Amino acid sequence: MLYSVAVPEEPDIVLHTIEVEIDKQGHIRPIEPAEKIPAGRALLTVLGPASDDALQFAEKSLAEDWSRPEEDAAWAHLQPGK
Repeated sequence: MLYSVAVPEEPDIVLHTIEVEIDKQGHIRPIEPAEKIPAGRALLTVLGPASDDALQFAEKSLAEDWSRPEEDAAWAHLQPGK
């Protein structure tokens, strides 16, 4: 399936999105046959699980915010036992 969206700020640009699979050799194949994939350049975004490193950095950063007294006060109404 091919999705196309015009860019409002750039009337000469149309974004086309297709879902693809990438095999172990790096070959890219559309999931569903597209009527016509336009020739040109493309950006590929690989969807996958977050790396452990990214999760550890995010957890550390968020823990600093979540461990503040102001946060405890803001969420106190959801913790009636405290």
